[in-house]
Amino acid sequence: MLTWLAPGQDFPPLAQALSDPAGLLAAGGDLSPARLIAAYRQGIFPWYNAGDPILWWSPDPRMVLLPDELRVPRSLVKLMRRQPYEIRVDSAFRAVMTACAQPRAGQAGTWINADIIDAYTQLHTLGVAHSVEAWQDGVLVGGLYGIALGRAFYGESMFARAPDASKIAFVHLVRQLQRWQFGMIDCQMNTAHLARFGAREIPRADFIARLESLVNLAAVPTPWRLDHDLAE
Repeated sequence: MLTWLAPGQDFPPLAQALSDPAGLLAAGGDLSPARLIAAYRQGIFPWYNAGDPILWWSPDPRMVLLPDELRVPRSLVKLMRRQPYEIRVDSAFRAVMTACAQPRAGQAGTWINADIIDAYTQLHTLGVAHSVEAWQDGVLVGGLYGIALGRAFYGESMFARAPDASKIAFVHLVRQLQRWQFGMIDCQMNTAHLARFGAREIPRADFIARLESLVNLAAVPTPWRLDHDLAE
């Protein structure tokens, strides 16, 4: 049976997540910073359509990328060395989210609604949510955003308006997280795109075991910055 969250109510145990739809754990609640941080610390994230109740998920298995397992296609390595874009961090967080919210080809809408944008922008103000951006001639052409707790990063969404812009931003992020000794990047769902970079599925129990140690490690001080040699 699906748990409906009352104000202030804790999430149910992950073992109660449904098998159909797979990974659905709870509904209701709110998108306050406290609720969102509590969710991510437990391996739970919100995903729902505008106009529907907030739905909370913890899929099994879980798609993750361990930073040390990053694979960068040779063609992308060559392109990055030419530095076609200026890569920045946290300079246009809300703009990145708004761009990620635009419908994709073949999609009628997006789960990144106005309430989600407002909620994650609050987390950004608190130094919990971050964006990595690709700029070209002063124009934002690609990027991604996600959540950082301790030494775990939770990727949320990315977009590109220029060739390989989001891929290059992603590689910069992963290489920086590797230097900061982050132990895991949560990719949530299995996609062929992320698998090409080395992401793989692991059982939810393994994901939670890793997460429990990583989220309690010392966080990287804000403001975030990117090392200058990440494209090399």
